[in-house]
Amino acid sequence: MGKTFEQSKDEVSKLCQYFANNRLSFLAPGVKEAHVRQSLIDPFFEALGWDVRNASMNAPQYREVIPEDSLDVEGHQKAPDYTFRVGTLPKFYVEAKKCGVNISADPAPAYQLRRYGFSAKLVLSILTDFEELGVYDCASRPQPGDKASHGRIQYFGFNEYPDRWHDIWDVFSREAVWSGTFDQYAASKRKRGSSEVDSEFLKDIEGWRDVLARNLALRNSDLSVDELNAAIQRIIDRIIFLRMAEDRGLEAYGQLLKLCENPGIYERFMSGLCRKADEKYNSGLFHFQKEPGISDAPDTITPRLVLDDQAIKPILQSIYFEHGSPYNFRVMPVEILGTVYERFLGKVIRLTAGHQAKVEEKPEVRKAGGVYYTPAYIVNYIVQNTIGKQVEGKSPADLAGGKTTPPFRVLDMACGSGSFLIGAYQFLLDHCLAWQQANASSKNAKAVYQNAKGETCLTIGERKRILTTHIYGVDIDRQAVETTKLSLLLKALEGENDTSLSQQMLLIHERALPNLSDNIKCGNSLIASDFSMIPEDLVRVHAFDWPAQFPDAMKAGGFDAVLGNPPYGADFDKESAAYIRNKFRAVTNSLDSFIMFVEQAGNLLNPHGYFGMIVPSGWVSTPSSKKLRVRFAEQFRPTSFVSLPYDVFDGAYIDTIIVTAQRLVSGILWTDLEDTTVDLVVFPIRRKVEGQKDFDAFRKVGNCADWIGSPEKEFLVLSSKEQAALVKKLRGSPTTLDSVVEVMRGIETYNPRPA
Repeated sequence: MGKTFEQSKDEVSKLCQYFANNRLSFLAPGVKEAHVRQSLIDPFFEALGWDVRNASMNAPQYREVIPEDSLDVEGHQKAPDYTFRVGTLPKFYVEAKKCGVNISADPAPAYQLRRYGFSAKLVLSILTDFEELGVYDCASRPQPGDKASHGRIQYFGFNEYPDRWHDIWDVFSREAVWSGTFDQYAASKRKRGSSEVDSEFLKDIEGWRDVLARNLALRNSDLSVDELNAAIQRIIDRIIFLRMAEDRGLEAYGQLLKLCENPGIYERFMSGLCRKADEKYNSGLFHFQKEPGISDAPDTITPRLVLDDQAIKPILQSIYFEHGSPYNFRVMPVEILGTVYERFLGKVIRLTAGHQAKVEEKPEVRKAGGVYYTPAYIVNYIVQNTIGKQVEGKSPADLAGGKTTPPFRVLDMACGSGSFLIGAYQFLLDHCLAWQQANASSKNAKAVYQNAKGETCLTIGERKRILTTHIYGVDIDRQAVETTKLSLLLKALEGENDTSLSQQMLLIHERALPNLSDNIKCGNSLIASDFSMIPEDLVRVHAFDWPAQFPDAMKAGGFDAVLGNPPYGADFDKESAAYIRNKFRAVTNSLDSFIMFVEQAGNLLNPHGYFGMIVPSGWVSTPSSKKLRVRFAEQFRPTSFVSLPYDVFDGAYIDTIIVTAQRLVSGILWTDLEDTTVDLVVFPIRRKVEGQKDFDAFRKVGNCADWIGSPEKEFLVLSSKEQAALVKKLRGSPTTLDSVVEVMRGIETYNPRPA
């Protein structure tokens, strides 16, 4: 049973009295922060109902409070002192100081806290030495010159805690955070017009691209436009990877900054840091010479480039605290990097006749009105309801397969920056670690190890194995493919530092990361090489042959899960349109690309595999989408439909629906199935959801077998079983509405945002 408000208030009142009686002792010069935390700050948050010391003995990855040792590395603290979470989702940080730090006036601790919160995209966080406590808005970009009061929305002295306890309890208690009250309060305090970390980081790397494009085009006149785009992405990816590795303890802090001390920065960046990274990581991101077993060609372009110091030096300096960087890459989630790159990839570099670089929005992005990243809660829902349904109860060995059984494989055939594959990979990492912890034995020695804190972790070898065995992706955009690889590789390294990595590499005699060229590929998921006999045509459309590109998966009958957010409304030239009309049975007059991706998912799944996508919602009922519904009913048994609000994607207003389903064995109809129930979730208009609990709150049950009795085969995803039964009864009436009135669409005006 949780702690009540009155119990909590009584505990904190006693704690305040204890501090008042011993205040001078806590303020003594020799008292360390660790003592203040143990004696005052830990009990303070325990009074708020949090399991700070993990008395419930949750596995490390599921602790609701993550405490960090007070450890500075070259003057830069590695991580926030406390991370408070719901499940595995961080909600707020607490930065602790020893008593006597002037929290109300000293700007340094506040700036440090706000950098943490900003980098992790947390709206609120707390700074305290117990004697004082400040609540900060961390959503906006921190600046080095900010005063201590900048972004501070509440301030308490310890003697105010008992009388103002409701102000703290109602927001930061475990009960308030888990119930969603914290989120509502955070949303109310968020300043309008503030630019969050993903938007700010996007501005920064777009600025890098502009500078690099102009200088490289000027200094390297033989570069083609494709080579220029590829080279710039590789340079930016390498800078981000190495800088994140520094803050995460994988590389020595400041090595990129140190390059700026002498001339020839880019040459030393390539010949020193990048060559060294190739030896250490083997990631494909640093791939300069042909190696056995790796299909990707080595990078021969970036090593020969000329790049002026005045172009690259400000970029390298800008990502360090000493030069005003607001980012702490130790706490910046890989998923945030994905949101940044998704929009970054919406633009491309063009070369003018005079070989000058110009950055332009891609035509398909301009047509669609922008690039929109899939929110994490949608990714998580789809992953849990596709992969989760199949791996439950299975060991890592079961999933890995054997001589007679293929491994479990997950595919996103329009992977973009990799959000769904990152979600799938994290889910499998968590599943395999939980299994190893529950089934500890000497046989698992290669899969797990004990870190410096005594926690059980997956080895880097096991994380590599899970990634290369189970995760697959395709995208038509080469830059997107490289971004997905970068994100997955950073995810593989999470939790490691240079010491742990070096020790493991000595044991496995391998470099730290896998090359993902056989897992994440560039190509057109809808068009194969039967498109044309002319090689130039195949290059133009990025023709992709699934049996040739993923032979093991296709020989095994297909993938076990296909998920993602496919492109909507993509353009096709005349030849491609004719090919698609001939190849896909779900196509009508509309060539909306998502239709073909839904059908293609069925083609690529093995019997009983699972499908999950977020797509425009109109297809479940509009007459023009009847062929898609018929084809879907032939391929799948639906397991859930989630009808979402129109504002799910920031900046875009489109009605969407999540669909999850299981592949049907050919020839089986919905009416033949023993189980025809389907979960239906219908969210209210203008309601944004943030987690699984919200999905459950609006869940009801339908019966898909009742949906296909009408001439148009509408899927009644807004109706419960009882409502669908009533519709079925009404359909038996000889009089229908269209027999007495004319039903037609009224006058429409352009209104991208519903009223």
